[in-house]
Amino acid sequence: MRSFKHISFNDRLKIEVLRKAGHTPKEIAEILHFHISTIYRELKRGQFEALNSDLTTEIRYSPDIAQEYMNGVLSAKGADLKIGNEKEFADRIEEIIINEGYSPAAALAKVKEEGIDFTVCVTTLYSYIDKGIFYNLTLKNLPEKRKGEKKHKRKTTQKRATKGESIENRPEEIDTRETFGHWEMDTVVGARGVSKKSLLVLTERKTRKEIIFLLKEHTAAAVVKALDRLERKTGAAFRKIFKTITVDNGSEFADWQGIERSKRNKKNRTKVYYCHPYSSWERGSNENQNKLVRRHIPKGVNFDDKTQGDIDNIAEWINNYPRRLFEYQTAEKLYNDELKKIAA
Repeated sequence: MRSFKHISFNDRLKIEVLRKAGHTPKEIAEILHFHISTIYRELKRGQFEALNSDLTTEIRYSPDIAQEYMNGVLSAKGADLKIGNEKEFADRIEEIIINEGYSPAAALAKVKEEGIDFTVCVTTLYSYIDKGIFYNLTLKNLPEKRKGEKKHKRKTTQKRATKGESIENRPEEIDTRETFGHWEMDTVVGARGVSKKSLLVLTERKTRKEIIFLLKEHTAAAVVKALDRLERKTGAAFRKIFKTITVDNGSEFADWQGIERSKRNKKNRTKVYYCHPYSSWERGSNENQNKLVRRHIPKGVNFDDKTQGDIDNIAEWINNYPRRLFEYQTAEKLYNDELKKIAA
């Protein structure tokens, strides 16, 4: 994990000497213990065009120009600039967003939870990032912004599950997300034609708790096997925690009886509902959660190189990510609160 420090004027003098000696940005970063991106930005801040004795020009670095630039940035908003002297806050914000992949809003919630008293509003933080006030943090480090709603297009490649109860028969109370224990289930595939493994993703509708399994095969049998493993882990509480599961019509969910039937006593352990064909938006929680998964595993990645431990780390990150929907509480906390109610 990267750690961050700010460049002082003394550091700038050293950069000037090293640059004149012919050192590359990478070498300067290693010598002065800065990240290479920090050095590149610093050289850009202090660059100027110098005229040589033979009337040719070259780009050089001036510590004075760089210092004046940063002084100007930090004073540009006068009293409105709030982080100028809040080094702990600025460093932690950079670390959380760059290293841990948080959004600015989630990062602010995280530093508040950690006990750092100073804060700014989300709009102000975005503005500071956009203006280059942070030493290491730029707009390129921010998670991809959510795009507008897309029109739902009919897919032609999805295979249908042959049987199972329609979502039309699902109790209306599940739609409100007010009761715990109703899940959505989906799969995320790796590089097509290359990756044999896939991910089985379960999302609890009320708390947004995420459970992810790495499947060895993208098959109905592998899905049932993963749920059997989950039942062994949760024991008799499975029926209270997993009351219903809503899935799409993919062939990997074709064995609705295997999904519903308990491995322990052959009785029903859950109830499965199938979305309408080509209607993934009926599993809205799953679809949004999968975007968080894709922050860590972009499309086209070969899952065959991944382990269940790798996937567990991703699930842990998602479940401990502060959610604006829940006033920046985490899914993990809300889920554990629900489990305590069941155990009471």
